[in-house]
Amino acid sequence: MSRVILFNKPFGVLCQFRASAGRQTLKDFITVPAVYPAGRLDADSEGLVVLTDDGRLQNRISAPEHKLVKTYLVQVEGIATPDAIGRLAKGIDLRDFITKPAQVASIAEPAWLWPRQPPVRFRKSIPTSWLKIAIAEGKNRQVRRMTAAVGLPTLRLVRFSVGDWNLDGIAPAQWQKIEVASTPHASAQMQRGRK
Repeated sequence: MSRVILFNKPFGVLCQFRASAGRQTLKDFITVPAVYPAGRLDADSEGLVVLTDDGRLQNRISAPEHKLVKTYLVQVEGIATPDAIGRLAKGIDLRDFITKPAQVASIAEPAWLWPRQPPVRFRKSIPTSWLKIAIAEGKNRQVRRMTAAVGLPTLRLVRFSVGDWNLDGIAPAQWQKIEVASTPHASAQMQRGRK
């Protein structure tokens, strides 16, 4: 069995174990030895980070060729129109690459979502809206670049799920340990254990 850690990364935490002057890192939260992040999440993004001690599993989670879907809840500046949602879903030319088609929907602000610390800076004259975006790639700051390209700058980005794993029952700054069969084509049969 492979060890897998599902961590709800808070805003501002660096997705690395190496110390960084004045910044919190994974080392400040994860006490399980010899696990490493399978993909990264920017410091200014929140939500699910998957860590594992299994190199093959780490590759299956993070390598683009495996097309593991990652779902994000995104608060944007402005109102997401059907045209903007359609453009995001079809794929966006970001100049250095064109994004693959995505699943995009307008949603209400999730009632269960915790307050961000520090809070998002609001301007009274500019409305905000929420999107649910699922992509099977994950290039550097891709979701932020996508929303900006259609005139909807990202204010808050929360990764809710990676494949079948999600944040259900995991509070910010907390993690759960699960076990996954270590065969190359294993499904994510999980036995959750709380920290």
